[in-house]
Amino acid sequence: MVQRIAGKVIMITGGGGGIGGAVALDLAAEEAKVVVNDYSKDDADTMVSRIKEAGGIAVANYDTVATMAGGANIVKTAISNFGRIDILVNTAGFSRKGNIVELSEEG
Repeated sequence: MVQRIAGKVIMITGGGGGIGGAVALDLAAEEAKVVVNDYSKDDADTMVSRIKEAGGIAVANYDTVATMAGGANIVKTAISNFGRIDILVNTAGFSRKGNIVELSEEG
């Protein structure tokens, strides 16, 4: 098997459960270094524990993807722990009604 993910640093928003959690577990099993982002501290910490118990490498981040500051903090978590970011997997759910080019951070 060709290892394309091993050693890569991957940020996963919404990574504490559901689709994001499944992706986090799978990528960690492929030897990626995973930043598990979820605004639920319990969910993020539980997923990081599961990854570490399986022999993987992961850190948690609890910032929201709904703000620019939150996004910046997720990036800072990856950089401070692993020195870089190779891949972003965005599975966090967030919804606002409107055209994306017309929306502001405030709503």
